[in-house]
Formats: sequence, C-alpha cells, structure tokens
Amino acid sequence: MTKRASGPFDVKLTPMAQEAGAVEAAPGRLALDKRYHGDLEATSQGQMLAVRTAVEGSAGYVALERVSGTLHGRSGTFALQHSGTMTRGAPQLSVTVVPDSGTGELTGLSGSMNIVIEAGGKHTYDFQYTLADAP
Repeated sequence: MTKRASGPFDVKLTPMAQEAGAVEAAPGRLALDKRYHGDLEATSQGQMLAVRTAVEGSAGYVALERVSGTLHGRSGTFALQHSGTMTRGAPQLSVTVVPDSGTGELTGLSGSMNIVIEAGGKHTYDFQYTLADAP
C-alpha cells in the first residue's frame, strides 16, 4: 500500500572546490546538508553537480543524498537520487529512492519525492512511498 509523508525541510548548499584540472565550464559541485521535519524527521548529507547555461533560466543538476532518521516512526537510512532540469524557467524534477538502499526499519523502502520551493525560499516535500514489509 502506498503511503504519503509530507512536511517542510531546510537545506544548506555549500560550494565545493573544483577538481584539479577541471575546465572553467565544468559542473559546479555543492555539498548538501538537509533537515527534514514532519512525517519524515531526518537529516541528510549529499552532493550535487549543477550546470547553468547561457540562456537565463536553463540549467541541470544531479544529486545523491543519504537520509537518516524516522519515517512515520520507523527508523533507518535510505538514499535519494535527484535529476533536475530547468528549461527557460520551467522546472522538471525526479527524486527517487535508490533501490535496496533502505536499512533498519526502512529496509524495502521504495518511492518518489516531490519538492516544492515556495516564494521566499520555503522548501516542502511530498513523499509517496511503500515499504515491502509494511503491515
């Protein structure tokens, strides 16, 4: 049975040094540090690679993050994989649970997350998920 978790989250993005020998147009690297609240009470750390284009509002990013905490009271860890594009201001984003990444009481977790960024920068998540062993 598919379940839904939602709530706000805080995110801190920290630019990381370019790799030695990287060309000027290389993707930017950012460290992710998140705090989820609501149905998912957790922290996460990860990395993002992002590229902007010469066209205003067009860009792309990929990211991986490891989430640790509780989801509707069940504790464990899992990984999220992000793939996002922005075409002249129109966003398209996919955030999915990495298969078989769940541990502890989150073993067997699968699903996808929708991220909403409101005016003023407030972030919220809507997480549709299933647990293989959930009652």
